[in-house]
Amino acid sequence: MERAKVTKEELTEQDTRFLAVYVESKNSCMVMLSEREDKLGTLVIAVPKPKDLTGAVTSSVLLGDRNVISARMFAEVVAAKKGKIALVSIYLENAGEMQAQEYFTRLIDKVLKSESQRESTAI
Repeated sequence: MERAKVTKEELTEQDTRFLAVYVESKNSCMVMLSEREDKLGTLVIAVPKPKDLTGAVTSSVLLGDRNVISARMFAEVVAAKKGKIALVSIYLENAGEMQAQEYFTRLIDKVLKSESQRESTAI
């Protein structure tokens, strides 16, 4: 039985740290995106469509009401890319949601790239 994989990434923009913690198991993945320190924020779940059906990924807000648009968008993107159930949490203190989307997009790309590189070297 294989254990969950954890990847952490961060970047600094305008003297503020933006962080990502990525946890992937066999059937799901979770991304915690936050400003300054790792914290749980608005939490969204997204479920990809089965491969034999057409249509969009569906998502629902589980917790919180701030940054809902970004959390849903990122959850749906991750679910579609990974083909798994995806949970995404966004916690922002001072940065605006639109401004943080650029940073979080780069962080998600970094954690997904790190994970795919880890998988390819393990094979």
